[in-house]
Amino acid sequence: MQQIGIILAMFSIGVIYAIFTVVPPVEGLGYLVRIAFFHIPVAWVSVLAFLISAVSAGLYLKTRKLTYDALSASSAKLGLAFCLLATVSGAIFAKLTWGAYWNWDPRQTTIFILLLIYGAYLALRSSIAEEEKRAAAAAVYALLSFITVPFLVFIIPRMYFSLHPEPVLNGAGKLDMEPAMLVVLGAAVLLCSAVYGYLLNRTVSKQVCRLKELKL
Repeated sequence: MQQIGIILAMFSIGVIYAIFTVVPPVEGLGYLVRIAFFHIPVAWVSVLAFLISAVSAGLYLKTRKLTYDALSASSAKLGLAFCLLATVSGAIFAKLTWGAYWNWDPRQTTIFILLLIYGAYLALRSSIAEEEKRAAAAAVYALLSFITVPFLVFIIPRMYFSLHPEPVLNGAGKLDMEPAMLVVLGAAVLLCSAVYGYLLNRTVSKQVCRLKELKL
């Protein structure tokens, strides 16, 4: 695990270097476009994490194995953390471009709702002491919560006027970015995904060890 951490650290340095040396200024945004190379990857990973949480929740309900509950819970927590990072980076971008950190733009509003939904997931888990009941209730909630994700992230924000820049995948279904920038963005997405996988593996491994100790 330590070697993987070192590799990720070196990869991070390479991606950050590429963002500041390869990504050119963009018309209308200038160098502020570089914020997107942090914002988009963490937003992507939050969706991925919520998806894995829901899939793991479904597997728990099917098998009743607490390992899946640990995986679902850990992924939801990480998803919430990455979603918070996306919110903060988006707010910084808004301040620098629109003059205010928050103005209830459709994308800001929907991501705020998403934070509330998964914040409630953690509150639900902390409110139930018995492990089996907590796992079952949390699994159902995780599945229902993920149903809202495509609407809150991809559909509703596109239905209303927004100051938010056009997504990389525009309304015509085409990638709206220079090839060199796409390569850097792809590397940043890969890095964030790898960091998520690394953190998820660490947290789940600890949970599995705890479950084994309880059975001894």
